Amino acid sequence: MIITIIYEEFLFFHELSRDWIDRKVVYSTLLLYRRQLVLRYLSISSSVLTNKKVIKMSRPLHRGAPAIRVTSSSNDLLDSQVKEQTEKEELDRNQSSHSRHRLTMLLLKSSLVVIVILALTGSFWWTLSISTSSRGHIYHSSRRLQEQLVSDLWDIGELSFGTSRMKEIEFCPGELENYIPCFNVSENLDSGFSDGNEYDRVCRQGSRQNCLVLPPMNYKIPLRWPTGRDIIWVANVKITGQEVFTSGSLTKRMMMLEEEQISFRSASLMFDGVEDYSHQIAEMIGLRNESNFIQAGIRTILDIGCGYGSFGAHLFSEQILTICIANYESSGSQVQLTLERGLPAMIGSFSSKQLPYPSLSFDLLHCARCGIDWDKKDGTFLIEVDRVLRPGGYFVWTSPLINVQSSLRNKEKQKRWNFVRDFAENLCWELMSQQDETVVWKKTSKKTCYNSRKSGSGPSICSKVQDVEFPYYRPLQNCIGGMHSRRWVPIEERATWPSRSNLNRSELALYGLHLDELNEDTANYRIIVRNYWSLLSPLIFSDHPKRPGDEDPSPPYNMLRNVLDMNARYGGLNAALLEARKSVWVMNVVPTTGPKYLPLILDRGYFGVLHDWCEAFPTYPRTYDMVHAEGLLSLESSQHWRCTMVDIFTEIDRMLRPEGWIIIRDTALLIDSARVLTRRLKWEARVIEIESNNDERLLICQKPFFKRQPS
Repeated sequence: MIITIIYEEFLFFHELSRDWIDRKVVYSTLLLYRRQLVLRYLSISSSVLTNKKVIKMSRPLHRGAPAIRVTSSSNDLLDSQVKEQTEKEELDRNQSSHSRHRLTMLLLKSSLVVIVILALTGSFWWTLSISTSSRGHIYHSSRRLQEQLVSDLWDIGELSFGTSRMKEIEFCPGELENYIPCFNVSENLDSGFSDGNEYDRVCRQGSRQNCLVLPPMNYKIPLRWPTGRDIIWVANVKITGQEVFTSGSLTKRMMMLEEEQISFRSASLMFDGVEDYSHQIAEMIGLRNESNFIQAGIRTILDIGCGYGSFGAHLFSEQILTICIANYESSGSQVQLTLERGLPAMIGSFSSKQLPYPSLSFDLLHCARCGIDWDKKDGTFLIEVDRVLRPGGYFVWTSPLINVQSSLRNKEKQKRWNFVRDFAENLCWELMSQQDETVVWKKTSKKTCYNSRKSGSGPSICSKVQDVEFPYYRPLQNCIGGMHSRRWVPIEERATWPSRSNLNRSELALYGLHLDELNEDTANYRIIVRNYWSLLSPLIFSDHPKRPGDEDPSPPYNMLRNVLDMNARYGGLNAALLEARKSVWVMNVVPTTGPKYLPLILDRGYFGVLHDWCEAFPTYPRTYDMVHAEGLLSLESSQHWRCTMVDIFTEIDRMLRPEGWIIIRDTALLIDSARVLTRRLKWEARVIEIESNNDERLLICQKPFFKRQPS
């Protein structure tokens, strides 16, 4: 039968090549033939698997020996002979059946490879014979056929692994409640990492565990904003009372432990220090107060070693978007507590790799006792700050090292401070102001400054080869980057927020886009967000239980604090949410395998990062309220599935908080495959048709709240 299928495959494409003129016939014939081929293959595979089960089930039937009447004197001898004969027959049968099964499966797999090769070869030869005018008409149909074929081959692959692939994914062990793949300090130390490099992100092959991370024992759903921004549940994060009271950072100290909660209330006297501190920075820049940051061109801030996010939380009300980055910490994590408050944060290290942001990305970088020794490694850390800082942007540093009086009494401190000050000058930074322990520099807006430096002073300018605009955890460079970018525009010359989000024609031209494309994208997402918001309700799941004791307003009121957009493209979802006045921030992720529009997203005044979704995202478990993925599965499918759909979906589950939402929009075929996988993940899911697009579907899911049972 396998040989018959191969022969029919050859005859089919031979006949098809003669009748390509009738395009409708070609497409319908291809579709019908493909369905028949897959069904026949599945029937053979099912038959083989069924026979395998029958063989296993029928083995006990061969254990008994045929009834033989013997005399008492020869019982032992005959019993022994019968037993040996029976065992030999059973062994022969088992070996024969196993051999036949292996041979059949080998022939099935070989036939599938031959069929695919013949299909591709015939399709290529057929395509060459088609006239140029005809190709455009059949492109759309052939694309749909390819996607359908991928889906069917996926199904065949799943079937070939048997029922074990369809089992529910198991929960991770309890000790992995804060599991973050790619961040293993002890393993890095064993591998010889040191000098701070043990905190680096290292994604080892095969190190990821595809299991579902359970929340801590007494985990509670985070409080809704704005309350949840200032109060979090202690049980939701890994931190001890000792770590709360001994935190050394300025912003770390601005919190109080209250029984089951940690409070960052703005009404407390301790929190007022953030207001005074922010006001001081604004005055040092030359502004009246922090409410004037927007007028000065400051919209996005990178807060290095952010404490627990109080600086960014305070500026959030001023429409300033502050993202926290800090090293991985197994306990008392700055990033984990900041994310638990619903504020922007991710794990990031300056130790040896460049940050996954394009050059010229941020308006201000902030470091308040952030633990980085800026004078180390010959100023390489300061060079990385310069790379991601926009022309005319600001670097704010608060440290005891800056205190003039203490530095005069300590020659070592004075030496270190002098190095940083002189190195900043060689980077063409202007020292704007210095007060107490805080200093503010302003990056030059003019490229000519670098050429006017004394020969041999300061780092050189990167060559075009070195000056990569989209680095993805590349080693730190010792040359000045961003100089070759077409995005070298001083912040004072950019439109202020919120006008910045609407880029003009000349700005879009840098990315090869037209204004009509961006306007169309924005209009589409206006409709999409309106539809999404009406769907984000437990009512969509008729069997979804209401959370006990939940007296908060029903969704969608304040139900979302943050959204992870896994394939952000131009940042259209972010723009539509802001336009709809939703009080959420969006982590816009641009896949490394897709179009590189991350600089455009950042230039619009949003936050974003470059990431490979076959690797773990640098965040703690349970940190996002909603995950959105439009076209991501198609993108990974076009890359021949470098990792499995299970890998991607278990990572989504890890990042998503209990009772969080997943919205996936993709082709109907890929959505069907994803829908099957949601059962293994224990998600509640519904597939929704899109009236305006018959080729696509929506998969709306909600992650249940599984409570860990006491051991």
